[in-house]
Amino acid sequence: MRALLVVNPAATTTSARTRDVLIHALASEMKLEAVTTEYRGHARDLGRQAAESGNVDLVVALGGDGTVNEVVNGLLHAGPDPHLPGLAVVPGGSTNVFARALDLPNHPVEATGALLDALREGRERTVGLGLAAGTPGTEDESVPSRWFTFNAGLGFDAGVVGRVEQQRELGRKSTHALYIRQAARQLLGESQRRHGTITLERPGADPVTGLALSIVCNTAPWTYLGNRPVYASPKASFDTGLDVLGLSRLSTASVARYGTQLLTSSPERGPHGKHVVSLHDLDGFTLHSKAPLPLQMDGDHLGLRTSVTFTGVRHALRVIV
Repeated sequence: MRALLVVNPAATTTSARTRDVLIHALASEMKLEAVTTEYRGHARDLGRQAAESGNVDLVVALGGDGTVNEVVNGLLHAGPDPHLPGLAVVPGGSTNVFARALDLPNHPVEATGALLDALREGRERTVGLGLAAGTPGTEDESVPSRWFTFNAGLGFDAGVVGRVEQQRELGRKSTHALYIRQAARQLLGESQRRHGTITLERPGADPVTGLALSIVCNTAPWTYLGNRPVYASPKASFDTGLDVLGLSRLSTASVARYGTQLLTSSPERGPHGKHVVSLHDLDGFTLHSKAPLPLQMDGDHLGLRTSVTFTGVRHALRVIV
């Protein structure tokens, strides 16, 4: 097997020595080329080169969810194709939602062992992914489309992601406490806490208006706090379309209520109540906002948008599990 290993040297939970051990283990089982990323977007470029070369059977992403997202966008630059290289993930970030949603071990050495076992036994699955694009006829229509593996958000949660990225650029470590602090600060600065600006439109249904928060899920859980899984949309799955969790109010009382529901969520029940909108298995929909709002995908802040069209693409990519 010919494989490309894409290594993010800034991955928060792997040392240089650990990466060397993993590379040696993988190289003992396959013809391996290991490339260390050098700039933002480099993993995407490597994934695209692997897809276009016709000489690579497998691309292994060693890093966090951001590295995985870049590799996926490179592999799927020209769209899904059954002849594309497969994807494997060795988690090296602080959260690793995509890998853990695939039931992979969260420790990179254990995950490497599981990957080698899967290759020997021929275990793989084809997962659905989300695709976000600028909406035709809006000022964002020229924004390039982008794939996401586990979630996206327009509004509040994307604002939190942006705040965390700013703190990391200042040298702060990415911890769960950092996310919680920035979520509190985002809430205090939220100008549309009681009357949201987001409208959800989908074919064959009335628009859902007045949303103050919108989270798009491609799988469950939505994220993790340490070892605790958090379920914004418990029914979301790699085998279905996209799910949406919306909140029409972000008052202090409602945030306390729904925040508690998120922390105590389970595969059987997520947030619920009169200000909650929960939609399951959507093939396509559009989120519009009266004012520009931050957008995030797979934990990567992508700037401000007024309109984003989402598509759930089934059977998009082969993954070794």
